[in-house]
Amino acid sequence: MKRPRKRASSVAVIDIGSNSVRLVVYEAMARSLVTIFNEKALCGLGREVQSTGLLATDAVNKALTALRRFRALCRIQQVGRVYAIATAACRDAKNGPDFIAKAERICGAKIEILTGPREAKLSALGVVSGVHNPNGIVGDLGGGSLELIDVKGNRVRSGVTLPLGSLALQDLSNKSLKRAERIVKNELLGVAQLKTGRGRTFYAVGGTWRALARIHIIQSGYPLKVMHGYSIPAADALDFAQRLRRLAATDMLANIESVADARRPLLAYAALVLEYIIRVAQPKTIVFSTFGVREGLLYEMLPQAERAKDGLVCAAQDLNVLLSRSARHAQELTAWTDRLVRVVRLRETEEDRRLRHVACLLSDIGWRVHPDHRGEETLSLIMNGNFGSITHQGRAFVALSVFYRYAGLSEENEPPQQIRALVTPAMDERARVLGAAFRVAHLITAARTGVLPATHFRTQGRKLMLVFEHRMVDLVADRVGSRFKQLARLVGRAGSIVRR
Repeated sequence: MKRPRKRASSVAVIDIGSNSVRLVVYEAMARSLVTIFNEKALCGLGREVQSTGLLATDAVNKALTALRRFRALCRIQQVGRVYAIATAACRDAKNGPDFIAKAERICGAKIEILTGPREAKLSALGVVSGVHNPNGIVGDLGGGSLELIDVKGNRVRSGVTLPLGSLALQDLSNKSLKRAERIVKNELLGVAQLKTGRGRTFYAVGGTWRALARIHIIQSGYPLKVMHGYSIPAADALDFAQRLRRLAATDMLANIESVADARRPLLAYAALVLEYIIRVAQPKTIVFSTFGVREGLLYEMLPQAERAKDGLVCAAQDLNVLLSRSARHAQELTAWTDRLVRVVRLRETEEDRRLRHVACLLSDIGWRVHPDHRGEETLSLIMNGNFGSITHQGRAFVALSVFYRYAGLSEENEPPQQIRALVTPAMDERARVLGAAFRVAHLITAARTGVLPATHFRTQGRKLMLVFEHRMVDLVADRVGSRFKQLARLVGRAGSIVRR
């Protein structure tokens, strides 16, 4: 008897935006989403909607062609479930329903045309899913509209949608930046959602704002090319936005090679909107988020228990299972470092503890790499990993902790200075302590379970002791002793091994 075909666990989102049409395929519906395929086509559906009320014919044809390819890609990847959404251009255009009908036949899926408030809510949920304990205003700038919504923790308030998308603004102003400035100023001045922004964070969502972040990263020489979590003080962002507008006035933006050709003309409008948001809301910091509507859509579908989980910890647990020699060993290591912190009375905030636990989960992910390169390879993997719910500073701390575990703590094996510059001296010192602890733990156990629970920390005056239960005493060696003494020195103690 032929067995029924098992349904694939992957899930895809087709996002029909006013500027781009995109397909993203995720490995599974999970708290920590893993992207296995991502492709966009810049179709410009919203290019003329404000002036003509219609989706342009060439844009429609381009979008339908992209959707045929996306449907074929879903088929050959055997995607389990496909969700499709459409935003401002399709909901505002008179020929939007006709386009959606054709698109649904091609996609083989119902397309949800998001209302403005619904789009704002999903953008906020995307930020909730990808930023740890967010507190501020989410602004999602698309081609056709700007959504603004307040978020604090997992609480999302009602949002507003404005016709300030980059394509819409270009269309409304007839490509005049002076006219666009008047439009932006008038639209933003009375927006209630911006009145609570003073001194908080503004979370910038959307492809054109990400393009601005990419330019800022390159021009400032910032060492990390990860867009998600990139943070700029609001005053610096305001100065940068104004500088971009000046470049646009002299046609200099056409020379920016790091941005797609179709998106370059929109940069000045995105900069203009960001400038006036900063002026009106007066946030403290601008944080760019690659988590938005698509991630919010899937996050909303998760059971409450899954939504409540820490996205970073979930991502680290997944990497631990995939790449470490023993997933359970990392759990024992977490408990072992808990005991170390308690015994030597290391000061930790809740965030310090969270990052330490994540570092424990990732402490063995480089074992397959050649020993001479494990430090640098794991440093790169963690610094550039595709996961959220962590700041760039937090990435650097976790990456340095695992780097020190592999590369050691000698002066000739120092990590890159530009990565160390992302953390405070105190954080670097904690990363060294944690790396030294990992070096002791992995040497003792060979990443096998059942060993660390049989070792105990004791203190006597200024002495820190590692006590081995009788059944584990054969694991004691000079090398273990020297590494433990190094760890003890880093916490201001003399170290010794004790056999019980």
